[in-house]
Parts: sequence; structure tokens; C-alpha cells
Amino acid sequence: MISFEYIAAFVLLPLPVLVYRYAPGYLSKQTAIRVPFFNALMESLDITPKSGARELQVKGVQRYSIMIAWVLLVCAAAKPMWVMEPQTIERSGRDLMLLVDLSGSMSVEDFSDAQGQPQSRLKAVKQVLTDFSMHRSGDRLGLILFGDAAFVQAPFTLDHSAWLNLLDQTEVAMAGESTHLGDAIGLGIKTFLEEDDNQSERVMIVLTDGNDTDSLVPPVDAAKVAAAYGIRIHVIAMGSPSTRGEEAVDMGIIEDIAARTKGRAFLAMSPESLTNIYQEIDQLEPKLFESFTYQQTQSLHHIPIIMMFLFHLCFMTLASVQYLRKKPMSLGGKSD
Repeated sequence: MISFEYIAAFVLLPLPVLVYRYAPGYLSKQTAIRVPFFNALMESLDITPKSGARELQVKGVQRYSIMIAWVLLVCAAAKPMWVMEPQTIERSGRDLMLLVDLSGSMSVEDFSDAQGQPQSRLKAVKQVLTDFSMHRSGDRLGLILFGDAAFVQAPFTLDHSAWLNLLDQTEVAMAGESTHLGDAIGLGIKTFLEEDDNQSERVMIVLTDGNDTDSLVPPVDAAKVAAAYGIRIHVIAMGSPSTRGEEAVDMGIIEDIAARTKGRAFLAMSPESLTNIYQEIDQLEPKLFESFTYQQTQSLHHIPIIMMFLFHLCFMTLASVQYLRKKPMSLGGKSD
């Protein structure tokens, strides 16, 4: 489909007609023969002489040539565009930072595998995260481990195989026995802010099985900072809320963290519930989060200009041929 970017240029089409009708004609000076009886001749012929000039007249094909050239020039000024078929661009992919608790309580074998054999909480987490990563193609995944301290195990990467390999290398208590949840969230915020890509959605998924113990930054305060930077936090608590001591799960704080960042809080007490939670998060954070449609255009303004050039070239060639045919031929040789 063809459209014109500057459609207002077509108001110039009648301009040559207005100039031809209302503007004074151009007088072209020509050489003449001086005769002593010029005034008498003009009086006898009843002609009013003009001062050595005459108005050039455009006749025949030349007039139509100029008209066609002007139309083509105006079309070029209007900038014709070839509009291609609409194309839809889909923006997919998020920055997902997963925070995994490696405190001593993650070794508790209160979960079971598909065969019913007991397994530790950390092993169950690894299995679920493996399936979760397979559904997040296009996302950049990061991994932070925390216990007595928090550290980045895997920076943001699209290489999910490498990410899973680094996850598989984790062991209980490799970061200490306690649970510094607030410091882990703070490190996650810092990692997001160090990234140059501000176009991706920022999501943090925290998995812990105990209450925060002596973090430098309280978890709720860290959540306030995350909310200020547009980072959404989903928190998954593992274990029973009835547990006491350092392994207790404070669902009040967990729900507060999620609510302040417009995330969700979950409680996982079995492998099935943990799997369902990650499936729900997968739906909450779809890979496709924005799409827009655009039509690519290609300028065709050069085509009228080329047509005008070729048309004039043909016209000048034809005019030259006609002139040569009308020009009298000189006869060579001698007369007898």
C-alpha cells in the first residue's frame, strides 16, 4: 500500500497555472536590424513597437512536458511511502533472581521424592527449580545463596544449563547455619541495580525455611527499598508455621515483604505444594509481558524524480531529432 508522508505538498499542484495566468511574461531580448524608416513602417502597419524584446511562448508537447514534470516533482515532495504488512513485536523475558536459603534446616528430610523416598528440603528445591527453569526460556536467571552471609552464586545469564550446574553444586550450610534473609534481599537489589538493562521486568523469588536472624538490614526494610526500585518479590516459606526457634517460619513478615513489593507469599509443606507454587509463579510472571504492532515503511520519493529525468531525456532526444530533420541540408560539390 502506498501512502504520502507530506500530503499537504499537493496544494502546490495548481501553482504553475496561477503563475502562467497572473505573473508577467518573461521578455527575451533579441538582435534586430536598424532601419531608417522603422517608425514610418510601424505607423503604416498600425503596430506598437516594444523595446527590443519578445515574450517566449511554450507550445505543443513542451507544455505537456512541463506539466507532467511538475506533477512528478510535487509527488516526490509529498514523499510517497510503501507501507508493508503490519508486524507484531513481542517483548519477552524477565530478570529472575532466585534467592535460596542454605541454612542448616534445609537438610531436614521432611519431603519425599516421586518414589516416596525421603529427601531433604534443598534437594526438593533443586528438582523443582530444574523444572521451573525449563519453562523460562528467554528469561535471565540469577542465583543468590544465603545463610550467615549472602553471595551471588550465578549472575544473570541466559545460559540455563550453566545456571542449573551452579545450582546443583550448592550444599547445605555452605553459606553458614543461620538465615540472613534481609541481607540476601539487599544483595539481590544491588545486583539488579548493577545491570544496565532497564527494559526487563525485575522479579525476585525468595525461598527460605526459617526466620531472619540478625541481618544488617531487616527484611521488611529491604522490601521497602526493592519496592522503590520496582522490584517485585515472591516469597516461598518451607516447613510448618508451628515450628519454634530459629527454624520458625514468620508468615507475618513473609506476607509483609511480598505485599510491599506487589508480590505473593506462599507456604510449601510438601513437594507437591512446592511444585504447584512454582507453577503459579510461572503464570504470575508470563514470559511475554508486552507486545506492540508497527508497519515498516520504505520511501519511494526517488521514483518520481527518476521518471521525470527519463521523461525529459526522451523529450529532449525527440526534440533534437525533429530539429535535425527540419534543418536545411547544405549541398556539396561545384555547379557547372
